[in-house]
Amino acid sequence: MKVTIADVAKTARVSKSTVSRIINGNFEQNTEETVKRVLKVIEDLDYKPNALARSLKLTKTNVIGIILSNLQNPFWANVLEGVEDTCHHLGYNLMIFNSNDQAALEEEHFRSFEIRQLDGMLINPTLKNMELYQKISNNGFPLVAINRKIYGVDVNTITSNNIQGAKLAVNHLISSGRKRVAIFLYPPDGISPRLERLEGYKQALKENGIKIENSLVQVITEKKGEVELAVENLLARSEPPDAIFSTNSLMTLEILEGVKKLKNHIPNDIALVGYDETIWSKHLNPALTTIKQPAYEMGEMAAKRLIQLIESKDEGNIQPEITTLEPYLIIRDSCGSGSIKKGGIYID
Repeated sequence: MKVTIADVAKTARVSKSTVSRIINGNFEQNTEETVKRVLKVIEDLDYKPNALARSLKLTKTNVIGIILSNLQNPFWANVLEGVEDTCHHLGYNLMIFNSNDQAALEEEHFRSFEIRQLDGMLINPTLKNMELYQKISNNGFPLVAINRKIYGVDVNTITSNNIQGAKLAVNHLISSGRKRVAIFLYPPDGISPRLERLEGYKQALKENGIKIENSLVQVITEKKGEVELAVENLLARSEPPDAIFSTNSLMTLEILEGVKKLKNHIPNDIALVGYDETIWSKHLNPALTTIKQPAYEMGEMAAKRLIQLIESKDEGNIQPEITTLEPYLIIRDSCGSGSIKKGGIYID
């Protein structure tokens, strides 16, 4: 039996006009709890706002959506710039959502996108909704992943060479005379950039004949203050590291606070390389050596790929592929002096 708007309204305990407003993206007149309840009922009942299933949709809205995992990270501002410029140039509008790395919120955004009849979707996935990603992929809905790979699901992906980026960072620290290099990262949890940066760190140590010490691999939760505390504990040891490789720009700020609290000095007491170039990196004292990802290009390529999928008349024969962009090292003052090797290097 066909599900109607009246069925949705009855199950969600709201009026048909309320359901209609939410379907059309007018959330302002309803509480957050009501919106979530209605969207959940629509998903549970598999209600379609129009007569055709989403996969057979005939109307084109020229609107695409993007779900990001953490809008606080400066990296995403550059990615978004690339996406927005491309959308504007190719005649598309963009809807931006933030999942805060929460599975439930990400799923809610997916339902909202379906209701609003978007033409396609970009996502930096939480990787906590694997069945949902697989369902979207199986339905042929245009989808492109940015930065994080979705293992086990055939989806177009634009990412960066995180192993090479990590190797550039660690090799530079070693060439600067550092022998005990610690790495700081958030829990990998199947997240490809974190896993790959850890792998690049290990490869660089092995290639330089340096033993990997598990105590120097610092996996820290994203709870505020945890990174700073870990830095203090690590540097207070009898054999502290002489360098830190930070795998995240927000993490780098907390590392700097921890070093400062112990009255240690960069690079004299400890060297530091941060992953991701930010607007403030060169203004620190000393200026921070960083790994720069081609964030703008990542956003640009992801948007172009998605629009290609949307506009292709033979979408089913376009095989999903992973495109990997190359990062490079920006050398400043936070590692002291060292030999400079060609390849992926920029001296600021």
